[in-house]
Amino acid sequence: MTLPASTTRAVDLRVESVDAVLERVEQSLQARLNRDTVVRKRRSVGARTDRDTWVRIERRRLDKIGVQGWNGNECAARLEGIAQPAWQGCVVWRDAYEPVMWRADETELLPGTPIGTAVLSEDPELPKEWWQAFNSSMSALAAQDTRRIATPDTVTITQALVTESIRGAFTADLDTTVERWVPAHADLNWANVTAPTFCLFDWEDWGNAPRGLDSASLWGSSLAVPALADRVRQERRRDFESRDGKLMTLFVCSKILGPGAHPEDPRLEPARRMAEQIVAELQQG
Repeated sequence: MTLPASTTRAVDLRVESVDAVLERVEQSLQARLNRDTVVRKRRSVGARTDRDTWVRIERRRLDKIGVQGWNGNECAARLEGIAQPAWQGCVVWRDAYEPVMWRADETELLPGTPIGTAVLSEDPELPKEWWQAFNSSMSALAAQDTRRIATPDTVTITQALVTESIRGAFTADLDTTVERWVPAHADLNWANVTAPTFCLFDWEDWGNAPRGLDSASLWGSSLAVPALADRVRQERRRDFESRDGKLMTLFVCSKILGPGAHPEDPRLEPARRMAEQIVAELQQG
């Protein structure tokens, strides 16, 4: 019997058996997945194939798949001027027992290794060329045109969500109206970029978002390394100085400082200080 989406059991693919899923993907894509290269995350699994490509497999609840679908990696293939692995194909199916869908996207291999986890604890000491490539891709992305709406953390970003998040975390009376929406990756953190060659991957949640979302997200994942966080703000200064960029900084801070905050998170204090600064700036107009 199929369960309603609201009662779908919580699944963590880091501990669940995924053997049957891997075998189905192999049969569908006609490629062998190297089990020694398998990388597990909470809701996705990745592995290298015998034809030197990479396959990312994601499990997503039906109620987390909106009207635009969840083919972000496929749609990102048409973006120009952005360093990303070339998309080659996919297979999608609905689970026979639960209200979830599975999707496996095959892309070329990354040109380098992921820099780290979503939140870094050490400075990766990236060269000037890396930052140049990063900025070039970010500028190219913002100049694209799309009807997709970004879904950070699988939640569609809307004006209402921005307002609710900021006002739920900060008591100040602020105008949270977003002025400019531009295409964003929407999951920009240190686990989704490579070095020494810059490449941005995992595009499943990209789409239009308030200007500065990506810059603020990368800054937020850098806060445990103050010099790195400062470098992100320096490189993306125009985003952070814009009104929308300030709102997105508060949006990111609201996630760090919210009800689920871990008391030992090293990002808490710097996020709190920055939030106080941004609130004061916005109140001054």
